Amino acid sequence: MPVNAAAENVFGTMGAIFWTVQLIPQLHKTWRTKSTEGLSPWLVFLWGISSLPLGVYVIVQDLNIPLIVQPQLFGLFSLLSWGQCMYYGATRSRVWCAAVLGGTLALWGVLEATLVFVLRPSYRHGVPADKTGVRFLGSLGSALLAIALLPQFYEIYKHGAVLGISLTFMAIDLLGGVFSILSLVFKHRVDAIAAVAYSLVVVLDGLVLVLAMILNPRAKKRTSRRGHDRPNSGDGDGITITVITPATSVQETALSPVSTNHGV
Repeated sequence: MPVNAAAENVFGTMGAIFWTVQLIPQLHKTWRTKSTEGLSPWLVFLWGISSLPLGVYVIVQDLNIPLIVQPQLFGLFSLLSWGQCMYYGATRSRVWCAAVLGGTLALWGVLEATLVFVLRPSYRHGVPADKTGVRFLGSLGSALLAIALLPQFYEIYKHGAVLGISLTFMAIDLLGGVFSILSLVFKHRVDAIAAVAYSLVVVLDGLVLVLAMILNPRAKKRTSRRGHDRPNSGDGDGITITVITPATSVQETALSPVSTNHGV
C-alpha cells in the first residue's frame, strides 16, 4: 500500500471521532434504564486509565487537535460510565461516587500534565530514552484498549446474554478500530503494536456483537418459556387441592345435618 499522508490523516481523524463519541450511547442507556447489569465496570475503568498514556503520547508528539482532544474526551466519558457503574450497580451514594470520580479525574489530570512537561522537552531534542518512553506509553494505552474488553466476556458468560452494554456503542467502537487500522496502512512505517491492539479491538467488538445476535434471542425465549410455565393460583392443571385441618373437620361436623334413625 503506497504512503498517503492525506488518507492517513482522514482515516485517523475518522477513527478518533468514532472513538470520541462511542460512549455517549452507553451513558444514555445506563441513565435511561438506571441499571448497569451486564456491563463490566472493569471495561470502562480500564478504558479511562488507558486514556492517560494515550493522552501523553499524542500531546508530546504534537499531533493534530482532533487526535489530542480524542483521548481526553474518551477518558472522561469512560470514567463517567464507571461512575454510573458505582452508582447504579454497586449502589454507592451520590456523594461517594462524586468524591471518588472527582479524585480519579484530578489525579489523572495531574499525572498527564506532569508526564507531558517531563517528556516533551527532551523528546523534541531527540533524547533516545525519552523517545522510547513515549512509544511505550502509546503501546501501553493501545494494549489497555484491547485488554479492557476481556472482563466484558465474563459478564456475557455469567448472564448467558449481552446485557447492559449498548450495541450501538460497540458498533461505533468497532468502526473506530477499522478506521484507525486503515490510517496505519497509509503510514510510512506501520506501528505493529498499535496495529495488533486495534485489530484486537475490532475482533473483540465484533465477537460481542455476534454473541448478542446469538445469545440474546435464546435468552428471550428462555424468559418467555419461564413465564408460560409459571403456574397461576387455582388455574394450574385444573386440579384444586383442599387442605383440611382438624379445626375445619370439627366445624364441618358441627354444621352437618343430624340424621336420626327411628326404629320401627
